[in-house]
Amino acid sequence: MKTELTDVSETRKTLTIEIPTDVVDAEIDRVARGYTKQARLPGFRPGKVPQRLVKQRFRERILHDVVHGLIPRAVEEALQERGIEPVDTPNIKDVALEEGQPLRFTAALETVPAFDPGDLSAITLRRPAVRIADGAVADRLQRLRERAGKFEPVEGRPVAEGDAVVLHLDRTGPDGQVDRHDDVTVQLGAPGNPPGFDANLVGMSDGEARTFTIHFPESYPAPDLAATDQTYAVTLKGIRRRVVPELDDEFAKDVGEFESLAALRERIRRDLQEEAEENAGRQVRSELFKQLSRRMPFELPASLVEREMDRRLEEFSRQLAARNVDPRQAGIDWAQFREAQREPARDAVASALTLDEIARRERITVAGEDVDKEIERFATRAGRTPAALRAELEKEGGISRLHAGLRREKAVDLALSRAKMIETRQDIDDL
Repeated sequence: MKTELTDVSETRKTLTIEIPTDVVDAEIDRVARGYTKQARLPGFRPGKVPQRLVKQRFRERILHDVVHGLIPRAVEEALQERGIEPVDTPNIKDVALEEGQPLRFTAALETVPAFDPGDLSAITLRRPAVRIADGAVADRLQRLRERAGKFEPVEGRPVAEGDAVVLHLDRTGPDGQVDRHDDVTVQLGAPGNPPGFDANLVGMSDGEARTFTIHFPESYPAPDLAATDQTYAVTLKGIRRRVVPELDDEFAKDVGEFESLAALRERIRRDLQEEAEENAGRQVRSELFKQLSRRMPFELPASLVEREMDRRLEEFSRQLAARNVDPRQAGIDWAQFREAQREPARDAVASALTLDEIARRERITVAGEDVDKEIERFATRAGRTPAALRAELEKEGGISRLHAGLRREKAVDLALSRAKMIETRQDIDDL
């Protein structure tokens, strides 16, 4: 077999392959014998059709089978001989096949050459040294109080700011159509209330009726209401006020298994500290990936970038579906969204390839027990058995991806250990 490798760029190659005539003819004869056993032609008993006629009658199908039998093996052999690892399935083109002639074709492929990822100790990263202020703890406590609050009826006074009111409400637009709501609850001060609506309710007493008109500006987000006058006829049917519990030991016991308010405060401070540390770690990793991506010395393989763009699009689509939003009905220009992911995808691919090269040069390996632990961790989170998850990963080829991900994580740990880390003060006063 003859092969010739042409460098189109540092990452793109063209491999020209010629398979000898004797190998091609032997494969044609082998495939034709299979057709001979099944051929049904007038005047011949089953399995007795001359091979010459079979080759004529089923020529295109035989040559198709020969191509799909010989080419993959030839490409794999050529790549192994030259020590090339393509990042994607090679693109086969210019196939020329005739009986009595060599099989010639070209394989366009992309690969990642070895490169110098640079001195890791030259990387400088800034990590926030976080201090949780009392104000942040107090703010989290207040949120817990608000969450535990309950609406209670209010009697003996008119509507005031901050109340929630129960209304019978008719809204009439310029076309005379009436939009009617009964026993609707409106929280005064809510951001979604129409402009000026709350002011018309303040001072109303239980059972009182009012009619007023509100002008909606052109910039109002609801198109059917923008630049219109809407008339409201409301009847007050009840006033409620949100009452939050006192901040004391009893409140702490109601929130969870805390003996006192002091114990709840300490737990909140610890949780905030852990959240801040995790966030700081993410910031450091993000900055590391940015710096590693800038060390890529050649044009990235286009197929890897396109694949990462597709992955990001699919991930966003899954997030929408998880929020019960149909991605097909979300009003998103998906082509534009995908194209907007090109630069982030480039950075992600570049940093990943740099980590792979660091792992290769540093001889970083992943042990079998590391893979087992990761499968067990994923299985616990998914509520499945490790054996079932492993079987699924093996079926889908996911073990190799898991192995590659663990190898990159070890490369991340190595890069962080060698990088220069500068701590910066960050006080968390309000979260």
